[in-house]
Amino acid sequence: MVLNNLNYPLDFKFKISTLASDFNITDKNGNYVAYVRQKMFKLKEDVIVFNDESKSKELFRIRANKWIDFNASYSLNDIVDNKNYGRLARKGMRSLWKSSYDILDANDQPKFKVQEDNAWVRFWDSFVGELPIIGMFTGYFLNPSYTVTGIDGKAYFKLKKMPSFFGRRFQLDRLIDIDDEEESLVILSLLMMTLLERARG
Repeated sequence: MVLNNLNYPLDFKFKISTLASDFNITDKNGNYVAYVRQKMFKLKEDVIVFNDESKSKELFRIRANKWIDFNASYSLNDIVDNKNYGRLARKGMRSLWKSSYDILDANDQPKFKVQEDNAWVRFWDSFVGELPIIGMFTGYFLNPSYTVTGIDGKAYFKLKKMPSFFGRRFQLDRLIDIDDEEESLVILSLLMMTLLERARG
């Protein structure tokens, strides 16, 4: 299945009532798009995308292709149609300073790049976040954003961490139209990236 006819912006809202990294995805009208759950206590990341919070139907599965390290990549699979969309690849040591990811299609061809817009926001978020009391409120004023660009150089999507306590809300907006299948590839990649970036701080 493909993720299409979506009403942007999409909201990613993490649940703080569970130990697992779970978040709901809703559209601009508040309608459910999906429910994302990262399995706990796994040596490799394993993420399931369900139709909603009831978890009655699996839609997609995202799994790390290798042991967790600086160069991990994540396969993006459609459970309904038994199809591989491609993978998200984290860009090694550069991610220590400014996050960068490649999105590749099922033929392992580069299609998109995700780049953190401002590395200084990450730096100050990490620094101030360690301070007593003040660090609890960094989610209200230090919020990174990420841009998805195609191999044509055009910006297709913007993902922003929104002001919120515990950094529990992200918002995804589409900047220009895109093919349905490529849209699904990008959204699945950004679901995984959001989990990685939130864990990173």
